[in-house]
Amino acid sequence: MIEIFILSIIQGVTEFLPVSSSSHLIIISKYLNFENQSLSIDVSLHIGSFIAVITYFRKDIVNFIKNKELFFKIFLSSIPVMLTGFLLVKFELINQLRNLQVIGWTTIIFGILLYISDKFSVENKIDNNFTIKSAIIIGVLQIFSLIPGVSRSGITITAARILKFNRFDSAKISFFLSIPTLAAVSFFGFKNLYASNNLDFSTLNLISIFLSFVFSFITIKFFLNYIKNFNLNVFVIYRIILGIFLLIIAYL
Repeated sequence: MIEIFILSIIQGVTEFLPVSSSSHLIIISKYLNFENQSLSIDVSLHIGSFIAVITYFRKDIVNFIKNKELFFKIFLSSIPVMLTGFLLVKFELINQLRNLQVIGWTTIIFGILLYISDKFSVENKIDNNFTIKSAIIIGVLQIFSLIPGVSRSGITITAARILKFNRFDSAKISFFLSIPTLAAVSFFGFKNLYASNNLDFSTLNLISIFLSFVFSFITIKFFLNYIKNFNLNVFVIYRIILGIFLLIIAYL
């Protein structure tokens, strides 16, 4: 139960903050011998985050239905990462990137890029300036999130800030883009579980979904309130410290 609690915190927090979930999972797997880090639990955790984001943005999702143009842009922006991710998994290339050195360096490098992007002036708002061009640019840059250590939230916020969206709207764009991504991860997770005849959901799965939902919802609410008043420096500093720690582990 403690394992599920810790994994739910990691999923709920790192999915939506501009830090790397891969970095934290590496530390967990290296120092803690968790027995519940199975595909089934992983799918459950992602389902919890998916439910949390659509619950928090339920009014915006209703607007998506009314505003088909915005819905199309979000969908369009999600295609590059989902297509690239599918190809990496299909040709078994994704595991070649999963090493401590890569994760350590990407955690630092993309943290610095987040810092630089946060210095860009603010000229655009999501309601008026989230064009097909900006959707494609953010979508293409989101491909980098497939590299462990980059952070999907981090790279999409970085891309939006480079395009001169304010911090709040950059985070909203990132959260909107998480909806199709989490849906795809959950779907393919279910598909793999079905293919391996391991689709039986237990009480632990339900607890995982619930805890992941709670921590994800709290994180979304906290982060959106936080960036109304503060910059992203605290996340940059945290990433650099974490990246250095991972590199020390990797090279010593």
